[in-house]
Amino acid sequence: MGERRERIINARRIYITTAIPYVNGEPHIGHALELVQVDALARAWRSAGHEVRTLTGTDDNALKNVRAAEAAGVPVADFVRAHGDQFVSLFEPLSVELDDVIRTSSDPRHRIGVERLWRACAARGDLYLRDYEGAYCVGCEAFVDVEDLDARGCCPEHRTQPDVVREPNWFFRLSRYGERIRAAIETGALRIEPASRRNEVLAQLRTGLRDISVSRSFERAHGWGIAVPDDPSQVVYVWFDALANYVTALGSGADEARWWHGADERIHLIGKGIIRFHALYWPAILASAGLPLPTALFVHDYLTVDGAKISKSIGNGVAPAELVGRFGTDAVRWWLLSEAPLGVDTDFTVERLVRRANDDLANGLGNLVTRAVALVHRLRGGLVGEASAFADVGDVDVGDVEVEVEVDVEVDVEFADALEAFDLRRATRRLRDLIDAANRELERVRPWELAKADPDDERIDEVLTDVVARCRRLIALAAAFVPNIAAVAARQIGTGATVGDPGRVFDRLDAP
Repeated sequence: MGERRERIINARRIYITTAIPYVNGEPHIGHALELVQVDALARAWRSAGHEVRTLTGTDDNALKNVRAAEAAGVPVADFVRAHGDQFVSLFEPLSVELDDVIRTSSDPRHRIGVERLWRACAARGDLYLRDYEGAYCVGCEAFVDVEDLDARGCCPEHRTQPDVVREPNWFFRLSRYGERIRAAIETGALRIEPASRRNEVLAQLRTGLRDISVSRSFERAHGWGIAVPDDPSQVVYVWFDALANYVTALGSGADEARWWHGADERIHLIGKGIIRFHALYWPAILASAGLPLPTALFVHDYLTVDGAKISKSIGNGVAPAELVGRFGTDAVRWWLLSEAPLGVDTDFTVERLVRRANDDLANGLGNLVTRAVALVHRLRGGLVGEASAFADVGDVDVGDVEVEVEVDVEVDVEFADALEAFDLRRATRRLRDLIDAANRELERVRPWELAKADPDDERIDEVLTDVVARCRRLIALAAAFVPNIAAVAARQIGTGATVGDPGRVFDRLDAP
């Protein structure tokens, strides 16, 4: 227990990022998933005393964005700016508070940083020019092997036939870095969660790595993108460009030193479809440039609708802002964080969202807090225990309320372990278990019945003090997942020996 406790107590510096989405269409709930996951992790870690920086952004320089803009008859710059605004606009309805947003086509930090990274790889001798012919899937923004196509010759994920490309490209010597990457993963220097994804990457490494094309002709890119340094006939390949954002957003001065070189954890939270780029290409590029590797990749599976991956190209997206408008921010956040298991796709339905919100937020946390506060008012006039009963506590900010929370190392360790393993579902399940346990304790002691027999029974004060302390701990833990509900509950549960006024914490949702 000592070592695990130290991990909780010793503050760490954590840099965590989302993947940056293409902006060739409107955002769907799959994009909301990553934003909410990073936001929840950052809130939980900050509450535990860690220093955290978060980053998201938009991937503007993709060929698919160019084609979408041309189809819409809109200049590419205007198209990516307008669509990028839609992604950033998700922050408010989802109560997401991230520290930085980088847009790869317009942020001056990015172009400068990409050029610096490219020149560092070139100086290492890892870039060379040669003619190339291959099948290019615009949906994947990557060359694909013919044997990976389906029987119709289409990309199995995007259901489109790849383009046949013949042109000179700059290549990166990925083949040099297979052993370095394998060693990093096997020693845990680069963690990949869950373990099934780690095994998937190691299997790819065992087959060997081939050098990869990292540029596209200016003509094929329609003049859009970052020009290759000293070769204006080529633009930087979108994945070299996009992956660089994790470093370019930090600049090249104090922030990079603090948050890339100096961070204890450098974590990328990504979807399973882009693990190859993050687990193979990105560590190799960083190693070539002489920069530290990420320390962890947290990989989530897909959200689906009727068993099909949610996709802009398929057009089966579910609009997050619309869901929030119907059911509220915290109902949407709670479903995203509590329903998606590791290593398995999760099918979204409105019915599942409503059921989970009603069971856990209305009947669970909300009912417990309302019940506890009402009992304290009814049996003890709004005062609970002695002030000394809440003396040995820590303060946790929940919205605009400071909640006094008793230290419980066992619970903190359980949550820390779940977060470190990127198992948000396990963390929320533990929260539900703690809520159930508090409700069972009330039912076991039944202070309202004790009061009928003897209003001065000391057991009444003991159980009310206990349930208020439990509620305060639960609210502090829940704040990372459902910040708005937690703030309402915190105002009701009060501080010290005083509770607030009872009221609704979360109204039950109507089934569709």
